[in-house]
Amino acid sequence: MVTPERIALFIDGANLYATAKSLGFDIDYKRLLKEFQTRGRLIRAFYYTALVEDQEYSSIRPLIDWLDYNGYSVVTKPTKEFVDSMGRRKVKGNMDIELAVNAMEMAEHLDHMVLFSGDGDFRSLVEAVQRKGVRVSVVSTVTTQPPMVADELRRQADEFVDLAHLAVKVGRDPGERMQRLQERRPMASQAMAHGPDDGLNT
Repeated sequence: MVTPERIALFIDGANLYATAKSLGFDIDYKRLLKEFQTRGRLIRAFYYTALVEDQEYSSIRPLIDWLDYNGYSVVTKPTKEFVDSMGRRKVKGNMDIELAVNAMEMAEHLDHMVLFSGDGDFRSLVEAVQRKGVRVSVVSTVTTQPPMVADELRRQADEFVDLAHLAVKVGRDPGERMQRLQERRPMASQAMAHGPDDGLNT
């Protein structure tokens, strides 16, 4: 009997959102989880995002709460505000270190790491995880202009998966999402009792 491959997902939330948006679709996180559960033994699915703490309502909060209750390990930290050399107010919310630390800690328990990011800064992490005997797939896209994945990261990965090719399996059509929101609007208060009205609940 073949032992199923031990898989973990590492999702750079902001990067995946931008990549899917550039391809014109929304990620259905329920379908994404199911897709990778069919590919082996899914040990963990990490989702990383920075949060603006002083906002009374964050548009990402319903998604974070949903992920937390539906099989994802959500890792967040507050964004930091600073003023650059030109006097412009900037917001920084980089989750690279958190993702890298988790990946190195998990490596000995995995056969396959799936990284949802095109950020070239992760190249050395991918190389380090590979040295521990873990196969690494990078999910991003080269179909946009410019490509959303750094060339050095794509070269380092054992396998590059274009998100455009996964869209059929893990995507939700934006038109369908709008239609669902319009259908549900009269029942908004009732829907919130069951989960966020973000097109994730099917």
